[in-house]
Formats: sequence, C-alpha cells, structure tokens
Amino acid sequence: MKKRYSILVAIFVMFAFILKAQNSPKDFYGMWTLDIEGGSVGWLNVNDDKGFLDAELLWQGGSVVPVSSVYFVDNTTLAVTRTREISRAEERKHVVTQTFQFKRIGDKLEGTMTEPARDGMTVSSLKFKGWKLPDPGPAPDLSKVKYGEPIQLFNGKDLTGWKLINPKQANGFKVADGVLVNDPVNQEGQRVNFGNLRTEKEFEDFKLTLEVNVPERSNSGVYLRGMYEIQVVDSYGKELDSHNMGGLYSRIAPTVASEKRGGEWQSMEMILCNRHITVVLNGKKIIDNQPAFGPTGGAMQADVFKVGPIYLQGDHGKVSYRNMVLTPIMKHNRNSY
Repeated sequence: MKKRYSILVAIFVMFAFILKAQNSPKDFYGMWTLDIEGGSVGWLNVNDDKGFLDAELLWQGGSVVPVSSVYFVDNTTLAVTRTREISRAEERKHVVTQTFQFKRIGDKLEGTMTEPARDGMTVSSLKFKGWKLPDPGPAPDLSKVKYGEPIQLFNGKDLTGWKLINPKQANGFKVADGVLVNDPVNQEGQRVNFGNLRTEKEFEDFKLTLEVNVPERSNSGVYLRGMYEIQVVDSYGKELDSHNMGGLYSRIAPTVASEKRGGEWQSMEMILCNRHITVVLNGKKIIDNQPAFGPTGGAMQADVFKVGPIYLQGDHGKVSYRNMVLTPIMKHNRNSY
C-alpha cells in the first residue's frame, strides 16, 4: 500500500512540476497583438533587458513607447502601467495612470485597461483580447517575387472604389484636376470629425506606387493592409526618425533623408511581403526589406496575417495623391522566396 501511495505522490509531483513549467512567467516574453473593444488595436512586447523585466506598448493610436512599470502578479498574470501628465487647471497638474492587467491562457491574452475618466471622478475601462505573434522570419528574396496585374486604385475622376472607414464621419476627400485631395478644414467655431478613406478591395502582399504632395507642416499617412502606417509628413531638413516621411510610423526610421520640401510632388514605392517592408522615396531606398513586428497606431485590425485595404489618413492635414497603382504579389509564389 505504501509503495502504491509513493507512486501516486511521485506522479502528482511530476504533473505539478510539468504544470508549473508550462505556466512560467517567461511565457509572457515576446510580442503580442491586441484586439481592443470598440475596434482599435494595440501591441505588447515583453522582454528581459539585462536581467530586468521590461515592456513596450502600443495602445490604440500614437507611438510604441516604453511602459512606466511592468511586473508579474503570478505565473499567468502580468501588470503594466503607463502614465501621462495632464492639466485640469492652470495651477494644478495631474499624473494619470493607465493600468493594464494581462491574463495569459496559453498563447492567448485577455484583460482590462483602467484609468481615471475625463471628469476625474470615475473610472473608465476597456477590455481587450490578444494572441502571441510569431517572429516575422527571414527577409524574403524580393528578386524571386512574381507580380500579378497592376490595379489602378484611383481613376482620376471620382472616389469610385473608395469609402470612409467610418461613414458617420465627415469626408474631406475630393477629386480636383485629376488629383485626390484631402483638405480637412474646420469652419470658425466648429470642430468637424473628419474620417479616413479606404479602398473597398482588400489585399494580401503587394507593391504600391503613388505620388504625394504634402504641404509645409502638414501630416498624413498611407496604411498598408489597414495595419502598417507609412508616414506622410513634411519632415524636410529634420534628423532621421521613424516619424519622418516614408518611415514605418514609430517602428522603422528611414536610413537616409530623401524627402523633398513641403508642397512638392514626391514619388513613393512600398512593398509589403511576408511581414517585411521596403520603401523607396524619390528614387532612394530608405527602408530595405525590414521586418514589421506589429501594427502601428491607428491600425484597423490586429491580425497581421489578415488581408486588408489601403487606407489614407484623413483627419490630420491637407495632402494630395495621384497615380496610385497596386501590384499584387502572386500568392502561389510566396513560399519560393
């Protein structure tokens, strides 16, 4: 009987050890994409920085930024905080803290973000779900890529093939002299909420070429598959930065400054292939087949493997586009490069 009992204890201990190993805090390490209620997107990267737990977070819009604090509550729960300073009165500033609870279930996440409501009296919260992202893998050999038939995205006459992402928002886009122009002008005393414009069609991997004219101090963006923003901004003369013209917003900085002065037409070529991005601006390669580790701020969707549209940011500033051509990468050819 004792022998039988000892065997049962040994089995129990073994299973307990296996279960503990399968629920290690280190299972949080890596990149996670987040689907936030209401339709917005986030991204989390947990890592061990020289022996210290650290993390980067993208939440809805804006940039990928380091978190204020990160720690394990237990083997399956991670807590993250992010802070910002606000002024509610001229003589008083407050530090607002967002608190995130990430509950891990295998390679899935679920949780809640809480923060003080705008009135400073109550709590605001958002729920989210997420899943672990595999590494993008090696860069594809673009010399072996085969393309399909080019698709004219803009016919130079009207907005056929395009629609607002949110039809309840105002449309600042119009066609003038064969050019697609976005001019989100607010009348004095009014605050109009202008929307983003997307293609009705959705695409997988492709090459996109276009010409763009962004006036001085203006700002826009081209989203590949509704997920990765290639920045369109007047950054002439500025130091290299991932927020500059042609950069993958907040993720990949151009390796060389190739933008023209604001108000001039500029050419762009963007290739999205196997989660890697190449950008050629005004004839110079400024991003060379670099991995896109996750969505950028303002993304429409969290699933990096899902097809999606091209979308143009419409709520920032004046910008014009012409000669927009998308050439799809042949799907059956993808495994050969």
